[in-house]
Amino acid sequence: MSFSTTIARALLPIALVAAPAMAATPSPDLARLKAHLGSVQTMTANFTQTDAKGRSDHGTLQMKRPGRIRFEYNGGDVLLVANGKTLSFIDYSVGQKSSWPLSRTPLGPLLSASPDFSGKAEILPSNDSRVVVARAKSAGQYGQLTLAFLRNSSAPGGLQLYGWTAIDPQNHRTTVKLSDVRYNIAVPESAFTYVEPKKKR
Repeated sequence: MSFSTTIARALLPIALVAAPAMAATPSPDLARLKAHLGSVQTMTANFTQTDAKGRSDHGTLQMKRPGRIRFEYNGGDVLLVANGKTLSFIDYSVGQKSSWPLSRTPLGPLLSASPDFSGKAEILPSNDSRVVVARAKSAGQYGQLTLAFLRNSSAPGGLQLYGWTAIDPQNHRTTVKLSDVRYNIAVPESAFTYVEPKKKR
C-alpha cells in the first residue's frame, strides 16, 4: 500500500467527523463560526497532511454546497468524493471503492445548503488571539477532531479554516494544514465526478 493511500485512509475518518455543530450556549466565537460556515458556498485549497511519524503528502480540496466535496492527492490515484448523495473513497492503485450515503455521515449537514447545527461543538482556549479552535464534543466511532480557524476580516464570517488535527480510535494522530484557501469562487460540477476504478488482478 502506497504512503498516499495510507494517509488518505487516515483522511477518511477526518472527513466523516469534519462537521462540528454549534453549541447551545452562544459565544462570540461560536457565532462567528456559524456565520463562517453558513456563508461559504464553495471553497478550494491545497492541503498538506502529516502523520504521527512526520511523513507528509499533498493534495487539493474542492467543496461546493449542497453536498459536494473532493479530496485529491497529488497524482490522482486516491480520491475522497461526495457527489451530492454518496461519499466515496476511491483508490485507483488497487482498483477499490467504498461508498456511504452522504446523509448518514456528519458531512451531510456540513455540506447542506443551510448547515444545521445541534450543539455538538465547543470553542477551546487558544494561546494565540489570531486563532479560534473548535472541537467536536463527542469523539464517536471516528475519533476526535479539532479544527483551527484564523481570524481574517476578509474571509466569510471573519474566519478562515487553517486546518485540523484528528485522532482516530486507535489513537493515531493526523494533522492537515490548508494553504491558498479561496472562498465562493466557481467550482465546476465535473470536480465531483470520477472514473470507476478497475480492480487489479
